[in-house]
Amino acid sequence: MKRNALLLLALLALISAKADDITVNGTRRNYQVYAPKNLGSKRPLLISCHGMNQDAAYQRNMLQIESVADTAKFVTVFPNGIDKSWDLGGDKDLNFMKAIIEEMVKKYDIDRNKIYLSGFSMGGMFTYFAMNRMADVFAAFAPISGYPMWGASFTSSRPVPIIHTHGTADDVVNFGGVASVLAGWVKRNGCPTTAKVTKPYRASHITRHVWGPGTNGVEVVLMEMANKGHWISNDNGVKTGEEIWNFCNRFSLKDTTPKVSFTSPKSNLSFVSVGGICQTPDITLEAEASDPDGKVVSVSYYDGEQLLGEATEPPYTFVLPSLGKGEHVIKVVAMDNEGYTAQAETSISVNEVLRGTFAFSEFSESGSVPDGWETFDGQDSRVGYAGGFSQGARVFQFTGKEHDFDYGLYTRNVTGGAKEGYARYASKKTNASMLLYPGNYQLYARVTNWNQPSFSPVTVALETIDGETVFTDTFTPDVNIGNTAENAFSGSTPMAYSVDVEQQGLYMVSFYTADAPWADLVVGRATLRRKGDVSLVSSLTSHQPVRVQYYNLAGQPVQRADRGFFIEKTIMQDGTTLSRVVRK
Repeated sequence: MKRNALLLLALLALISAKADDITVNGTRRNYQVYAPKNLGSKRPLLISCHGMNQDAAYQRNMLQIESVADTAKFVTVFPNGIDKSWDLGGDKDLNFMKAIIEEMVKKYDIDRNKIYLSGFSMGGMFTYFAMNRMADVFAAFAPISGYPMWGASFTSSRPVPIIHTHGTADDVVNFGGVASVLAGWVKRNGCPTTAKVTKPYRASHITRHVWGPGTNGVEVVLMEMANKGHWISNDNGVKTGEEIWNFCNRFSLKDTTPKVSFTSPKSNLSFVSVGGICQTPDITLEAEASDPDGKVVSVSYYDGEQLLGEATEPPYTFVLPSLGKGEHVIKVVAMDNEGYTAQAETSISVNEVLRGTFAFSEFSESGSVPDGWETFDGQDSRVGYAGGFSQGARVFQFTGKEHDFDYGLYTRNVTGGAKEGYARYASKKTNASMLLYPGNYQLYARVTNWNQPSFSPVTVALETIDGETVFTDTFTPDVNIGNTAENAFSGSTPMAYSVDVEQQGLYMVSFYTADAPWADLVVGRATLRRKGDVSLVSSLTSHQPVRVQYYNLAGQPVQRADRGFFIEKTIMQDGTTLSRVVRK
């Protein structure tokens, strides 16, 4: 009985994946087709080419795309190369692709505007070859673990969307060669040279790099699979075939598919909860969607694969309830009246720090304003992530023989107006949120001047998200970098402040320049550490006190002569503030 069942399953597989022959330039060629039931008309086509010394059946088994095709309703063809190889210099296999397409149009009424090419290993090399020769036929390309190892060219007749998937441990087609090939296509496609990076993306081993949008809205995407070898990766709930389809389906030779994009949030969100239960506030998601040849009938929101909700009329909004810790990939999917879909993604990273240090100044890219940061110089407002800056507020990379930090965020005050030069983390304008629970915190900062030989004061502040000051202190840096990132500098004094947070809420950290024209500052390092309960005295007691101030329990300044309970704050020589509750 069991044997008969296995035979039946094998027979069904042969029925669903048909083997067909076709004559091309006098040579008999063959391929396998997978076509879902109830396909409908004018549906997309994906052609997936095998690697060297492999065949169509092996490629189909590795890609595992049937369930994706069943849901999205598209046809997949797995062609066989001659002698299990592909022609990477002539027209033999290009003509084979054209013949397959004609057959699929005849048999399945394929939409010629939505035909895509993919391939593994040598099939990936052939995919790159076809980019330069058949950009007017294929709407998007998806090479896997393969690129022109002999040297790439970038001569397509139009900008082409590309999603390249590759394992970092590939010992057949080395991962190290991917960057230069993609850089050439980034330039050809008119894409930004700095990628938007999501790490991790859907699984801990995946990093997703996106260059775009470029000319005509195209993108170049790299799916970097950590520690994966020369194979198609389908693990941890992430299928390569599904990622390929989700990317390719967004593109068409003619503008016939729906379009969708997030209007809120406009970029990936980072949320950290310090000192308490990890719980985000409600987040309002909003998208705009359109369809050039019909109408949008639904816009759906997903957390990973879990449907969150749906909207059928603009504005397409959904209130996302509190999220738990972890990386959440939030998708919005628009469907038109023909059944075509388009999707966009954003990620919400939720971190929890119960007792320890939270670093918000891990700068790593010169010429950018990083995620989570906002800068203002009295004239120009910049909100991260933003890159490609060569003037004004931006991150510098320091390369002098001696330097206190490798990267620093620079800002200035062009006008000299009050608080008109600042760098701020986790404001309302940024994509970062910082929820602090009541407790005693240590705010650590290492800040220098950029071009102030006589030195210029800097004010550091912990503020509520609405701008109310919880703590502030002004100090004068003892290091001036000297207006050149190649200069050596060392000995900048770290500033450590003991700060009491008495109410749970969203907070931001600000660094203000002096209120003087062209005053400046460079933030090198900045962290916030939860030390314990409110008013625990900091362990930094070796410094000499400068002054003592008293506040009532509401935080209002009072005289020491008053009776009752007080908050005593001692300001040390290095700027450290020690707090404790006293009774008189």
